[in-house]
Amino acid sequence: MSPSDSSCNNKEIDSTTNDDGVCDVNDKLQNMSTTDKDKDIVSVCANCGKEGDDINNICNKCKQVKYCNASCKKKHRHKHKKECEEHIRLAAEQSAKLHDIELFKQPPPAEDCPICFIQLPTLDSGRIYMSCCGKVICSGCAFAPVYDNQGNKVDIEKQNECAFCRVVAPKSNKVSIERLTKRMEADDANAMHNLGMMYYQGTDGFPQDYTKALTLWHRAVEFGYSAAYNNIGYAYDHGQGVEVDEEKAVYYYELAAMGGDVHARHNLGTLEDNEDKFDRALKHYMIAVRGGESKSLDYIKDMYTNGDATKEDYTKALQAYQEYLGEIRSDQRDKAAAFSDVYPVATHESNRYY
Repeated sequence: MSPSDSSCNNKEIDSTTNDDGVCDVNDKLQNMSTTDKDKDIVSVCANCGKEGDDINNICNKCKQVKYCNASCKKKHRHKHKKECEEHIRLAAEQSAKLHDIELFKQPPPAEDCPICFIQLPTLDSGRIYMSCCGKVICSGCAFAPVYDNQGNKVDIEKQNECAFCRVVAPKSNKVSIERLTKRMEADDANAMHNLGMMYYQGTDGFPQDYTKALTLWHRAVEFGYSAAYNNIGYAYDHGQGVEVDEEKAVYYYELAAMGGDVHARHNLGTLEDNEDKFDRALKHYMIAVRGGESKSLDYIKDMYTNGDATKEDYTKALQAYQEYLGEIRSDQRDKAAAFSDVYPVATHESNRYY
């Protein structure tokens, strides 16, 4: 995305472009010359040379030269054009560099399970949202046998309780939806996201409604669930409830990725991969792999096979993924994974899509 030449003054920032980034850089460069030692410097009109404190009509594009009035600005435009465009180009390059520094930072790891205090798995089947208390717990803790204080296994009815708050699991879909709705009304971002998924998929008695899904996802990110940005990006990417808009799709994917969502990070990698920008694609894939995204590992393998990545790149990716598996492993989770075919489907927190 290239910056436009629109004015940095009195303009409405469009979140789908990086004009605001260019303007920020311009502002910083401009402010560098307004230190205390420069307070006594008299402004000079770049066209007529007039001096005075009232020379404050600034170039709308680069903000680096001043004029005494609009007429002087217009007369000087053709002389200033080349210098102005060069400054905008340099500012855009600097803005892009600053953006990439933020974009390619390794995000913080996923939250820990509130029961076993081990990092929650990225894999959807390894984590479950509990609509009774709003906690996301790992499958190992959710389906682990319950023991009393003497080490005796508790009866099966007790094992149907929430592993965190010990509320009995809902016996009907209606009760589950009621709990989820109450959580949403209590500003639970996870619940907002999950209800959005129901509208998106048209499940659990909800009509398929992309517009309502998007509304709920936008609310979810306002309350801290940044991973919902990935779903919003996907909607713009594929025209679901909105017009197809690739720039907005990338914008929302990036917000999700910087918030730690590995699925959005993988999506960004595939977009760069499709444009043969293999260096950038590899950066995204590597960050996703460190966060547990196995699809990105497969894509790096394909890049290595096709000569777009080195053996060293693939080796590092394998090592990073093994480290991730070591960080999330527990005996309880292994047992849960071994019997995953008998487990109920995790509620819609896990139904994020690509």
